[in-house]
Amino acid sequence: VQLQASGGGLVQAGGSRRLSCKASGIVVSINSMAWYRQAPGKQRELVANVTSFGNTNYGDSVKGRFTISRDHAKNTVYLEMNSLKFEDTAVYYCRTTWHSRTFWGQGTLVTVSS
Repeated sequence: VQLQASGGGLVQAGGSRRLSCKASGIVVSINSMAWYRQAPGKQRELVANVTSFGNTNYGDSVKGRFTISRDHAKNTVYLEMNSLKFEDTAVYYCRTTWHSRTFWGQGTLVTVSS
């Protein structure tokens, strides 16, 4: 299983950004997928996840602003981020579990300028 995250970069506060996580070795549309983030000096935290049944869950700090989705044809999971805030600055990681093992993507840095 490999997860390739991309889409990070510099964005102004109030702006939008879409992150992508392309998977190989699993089928994202039938597997639980998640986005986490880690800001400097802080612990890694859950941003959003989507279960194998399609149920979604969001961290309190991003509810109403971020959306997780999946594209079966591209075998990719996305994180649409709107109304970005300075405190959203972090390295964002995609994550999945398969056969009781946890797999992480390499991370993509999102920097929000205030």
